[in-house]
Parts: sequence; structure tokens; C-alpha cells
Amino acid sequence: MSDVILEAAETATPIEALAESELAAVVDAAPAFVKGFARAADFKAKAGQVLTVPGEDGATSTVLFGLGHAPDAMAFRGLAAKLPAGTYRIARAPEALDRGQIALAFALGSYRFDRYKKKDAERARLVAEGCDVAEIRQVAHACALARDMINTPANDMGPRQIETIAREIAEQHGAEITVVQGDDLLEANYPAVHAVGRAAVPERAPRMIEIRWGEAGRPLVAIVGKGVVFDTGGLDIKPSAGMRLMKKDMGGAAHALALGRMIMAAKLPVRLAVLTPAVENAISGDAMRPGDVLASRKGLTIEVGNTDAEGRLILADALTRAAELEPALTIDLATLTGAARVALGPHLPPFFTEDDALAAAIEKHAVAASDPVWRMPLWKPYADALDSDIADLKNDPDAWAQAGAVTAALFLQRFAPPGPWAHFDVFAWNSRSQPGRPAGGEAQAIRGLFGMIRERFA
Repeated sequence: MSDVILEAAETATPIEALAESELAAVVDAAPAFVKGFARAADFKAKAGQVLTVPGEDGATSTVLFGLGHAPDAMAFRGLAAKLPAGTYRIARAPEALDRGQIALAFALGSYRFDRYKKKDAERARLVAEGCDVAEIRQVAHACALARDMINTPANDMGPRQIETIAREIAEQHGAEITVVQGDDLLEANYPAVHAVGRAAVPERAPRMIEIRWGEAGRPLVAIVGKGVVFDTGGLDIKPSAGMRLMKKDMGGAAHALALGRMIMAAKLPVRLAVLTPAVENAISGDAMRPGDVLASRKGLTIEVGNTDAEGRLILADALTRAAELEPALTIDLATLTGAARVALGPHLPPFFTEDDALAAAIEKHAVAASDPVWRMPLWKPYADALDSDIADLKNDPDAWAQAGAVTAALFLQRFAPPGPWAHFDVFAWNSRSQPGRPAGGEAQAIRGLFGMIRERFA
């Protein structure tokens, strides 16, 4: 992602961002031409409305941007794509809106996935004077990394490519990285990761990736991300419609790496462990079968009721590894269940935790970052839906429980570290294009989580 946020520029076109309630006063005080032009264009300062006002030479002299009835900094996500290429500055915006959040929104809205298309050389850029431009860029770049990873098709985003990205992040920030691959997973005691990924071809062998960063003696934050690079469903194969978007099933790993990158770039006073099991849930003669009983790193046996509930299996081993590190906080992120979408839709990721203080902090920072999430319950009466007749538990709950996102979270809780833990079931995808939110990969929850972690360990 190129930098669209600038610290300064010799010249920049002014942007007047207006709430509807401010329109009359601002337009009445404007030069006669601007006043007449706005009225002729029927500019009402409706949310997302943009009016480029020309000067005497025909070039844009100023931009009017509508914020509607309830101004929100994230509305600026929709502005970048509506502007001609050039350099701009915010000349006016409601005082309640944070200028740094405006600049971050502009950067997030400038994202384009153009890996496979002819690239546009020019785009709109924004001068963000008085803001922490370095941090804005780091957060925007991390979100763009997650979106790029999710958007990249599985033929170019396999376990090896996730490992390569993890190594680049670790090298950039002076972190340590270890990778256990293929049959070595059995010797290293990651049997569930191996079982899910073993059916893939050798070039796409499963692996467990662990990044460690930070000074000794500081509290440890563990971030775990589901990295299923493509999910056929295994022998319980998905229909074609259900398989179409499964390149995004590594969205949890993309989110974990992006959040870890934010933390390291900001040099937060923590130790960090980013754990990303990366596998392909493929179909071959070596694929796990419905009815198989798998070992896990924790020692619990798991009956495979459905090979399409594979994400929780690899997370089980990764969360157990996180517990061995004795974290002060554990966050896991996964594109885990369709049930979460049924409950809350694509824009509002649910999260699960029994820690009320942690939940309150997550919600506070989600609101502050305009990065919405919604707490859902770890409803214990559904836990026995995971009981197995022949193993310690099973990966597909009994149908009577119905609440698939809840039972998946309850499964993960059996392996999660003691102490503060939260599970996020993200969709990681925009199903339709909206201003500043193109169809395709989306980064969810991690901006709010970054703010929460920074405050918690300040």
C-alpha cells in the first residue's frame, strides 16, 4: 500500500466537511460563486455527498463533503475514492471529530486490491498536519496487509506464503520466529494441526508458525489466528457456492499477523506471541474422515463428526500452545462459523469472553475506533452438545443446541489459557462494494483491539 497520508505539502486543496446543520452558515459565508455552485448542484451535506468546486482555471479549488445528521470520522473512508487524484487537506471539520481518526479513515478508504490488475499511478492523498502520521500509516498498512492476504486467491496464498509473510514481519521488527512443518508437527505435538492439513500436497504442507517478540519480564499477549488457506470442507465436502469464498478462511491468521504487526510497530510494553497454524483442508486418500478420533496437544481426544469443522481443531492445538506461555491476555481470531453471520450479519463480528472487565474494555475501544463488535454469551447449558460417546469431546455439536457460534466458542474454551481470553468470530469480507469499503477482504476488530491492548498495558 502506498502512503496516501502526508505530513506536509506545499499546496493542497482544502476540504470543507460539513454536517447538515452547519451547511447554511458555511455556504452563506462563502464567496458568491461557491454559494451559487453549491445551490445549483443541490449540495445538501447529506452523508457521503461530495461537491468539487472549480476555480477560475477549471481545476478544483475546494471540496465540500457532507457528513449528514451524525458526523463520524469513519465517514471519511468514503471520501478518497470520490476525489480526483491530487493532494488535499482538511480545512474544516466538526470539532468533535478527531483529526487522526479522519486521516486513518481516509487511508483505509484508499485501499485497493490491484495485484492482478493494471495499477493506477495516481490517487488522492491527504495532508494530516498535527497528527501522528507514522502511527496512522502503520495501522493502515497493517489493515491493508490483512486485506491483501484475504483477497489473494489460494493458489498464491498457501501455508508457505503465510510463513513468508510472518518471517518478513518478524525480521522487520526484530522478532524470533519458529516454524514446524509437515510430519514434524507430530514429533512437536501438534497432532490436530497435522491431521487437518496432512491431505494437502507436500508443497502446501501444514505448519505451525510462532512469532515471539518483546523484552523479558513484560506481560505476555498471545494472539492466535486460524490459517486455513482453503477449505474444501474435507470429505464432508462443501457445495460449490459454499466453497467459492474459502480463500478467505485464513482471515484469522491475516488478522493475527496484522494486529501483531501493529503492536510491534508501536513498541508497546509487552511481550508478544503470534501463533498461526496454517493448513489447507484438502481432499485426498490421507484426509481425516468423519468418525476419526484425533489426539490434541492438550491430551484431550476429539471425535471428528464433520471434517468441515476443521478450524476449531487447529485452534485447539494453537490455544494449548498459548497456554504453555502463561499469557496475561489471549486473543484468538477466526473465520469460524456461518452461524455468527446468521446471528449478526457480515459487518458485526461477535466476540466471546467470560471476563466482564475485558469485555467492557473491548467494547469501549471498538466504539472509539469505529470498529464494531458485539459480545455473545458462552452459554454453559450448551456445552454438553459437544459430548462424544467415544472421545473427550467432538468437533460438531448436537443439532439440538443450534447456536453454532456459541458451541464453537465453547469448544475453544476447553483449550484456551486460564485468565483473560476472548474469541472473535470474524467474517473478514465485504459482500458488496460501498464507498471506502470495496467488495472483498476486510479487517475487522483489530483496530479496536490494538487500542484496548495499548491502554491495558500502558
